[in-house]
Amino acid sequence: MRFLITLILNLIWLVTAGWSLFLGYVVAGILACIFIVTIPFGLASFRIALFVIWPFGREVVDTGRRSAVGTLGNVIWFVIAGWWLALGHVLTAIAQAVTIIGIPLAWANIKLIPVTCFPFGKEVVDSGDSRSRMVPTAR
Repeated sequence: MRFLITLILNLIWLVTAGWSLFLGYVVAGILACIFIVTIPFGLASFRIALFVIWPFGREVVDTGRRSAVGTLGNVIWFVIAGWWLALGHVLTAIAQAVTIIGIPLAWANIKLIPVTCFPFGKEVVDSGDSRSRMVPTAR
């Protein structure tokens, strides 16, 4: 039953927001990969893109590995791409919240903003994974 609910939510998500958010992250990833120095930002963008296209049944957890490089990467990411992508989440959440069925999807969209703004030091895991119960950052 849980699988069916997750499948239905993911299909509705894909139609209402997933594809457009996915394309935004892919474009950001391609632009970041143009320069060798920014390839880690491109990889982070592609990782988030795979999460936002099919988010239900998976979650983002904190890896617990904090570093100065990761913090600097998060600051640079936020200034260059994070806030634009977060704005995309807010706009699609507003569009989803217009209907009663879309309200849970809009809420899930808003909960994606922290990983959108600061992706370094986070990991996407299956909801049933033991790591998902350790240090949750967004559900």
